Amino acid sequence: MPSFRGRGGRPDNRRAPATRINDRIRVPQVRVIAEDGEQLGIMNTREAVQLARGKGLDLVEVAATADPPVCRIIDYGKFTYEQKKKASEAKKKQVIITVKEVKFRPGTDEHDYNFKMKHARQWLEEGDKVKATIFFRGREITHRELGAELLGRLERDLADVAEVEQRPRMEGNQMFLIFTPKRHKSAKHEGAKAEGSGVKQGPPVAPGTGGMVQS
Repeated sequence: MPSFRGRGGRPDNRRAPATRINDRIRVPQVRVIAEDGEQLGIMNTREAVQLARGKGLDLVEVAATADPPVCRIIDYGKFTYEQKKKASEAKKKQVIITVKEVKFRPGTDEHDYNFKMKHARQWLEEGDKVKATIFFRGREITHRELGAELLGRLERDLADVAEVEQRPRMEGNQMFLIFTPKRHKSAKHEGAKAEGSGVKQGPPVAPGTGGMVQS
């Protein structure tokens, strides 16, 4: 790979960076930002490189797709440090929220209900969201109130560790409810508030369905 020139015009045999700097900027003109942030306007690229070198700095391309490309006068080492720091800070701000699911039937027995409710409680205490789904088969779909009652019971049983993020909705033969951890109870993601669950929203509320949404 050909070498490029660093500050002062000295050959630099290190691997060429992905970001174009100095003599690797091949366009005739660039828009220049000074080291203090001042906008210097459009300049001949060669003159901009000479200006940067005269200050003991580099001309770094920061917006290659602009017309003309935007370049900044800065020490290239400082520039790469800033970029890595920004990427690291953005990564720290990312909160990964897992959506776990518990599945019920309208006639779920007491033992099965308690077993799944305890799992939901554990996940919520660990900081995960929980989707509770009621599956209806055949003519069970005519008794949606049974599913609504079960989800209502689950909501009451988990009230100390969970908040309802998505009220009960119908999608096809399924009714679901989304719980999110109460922030003061979350050990895994304490203090973090998730934005959205990635669960597709159902259609609007239809009258006469007890607050449920039909598809």
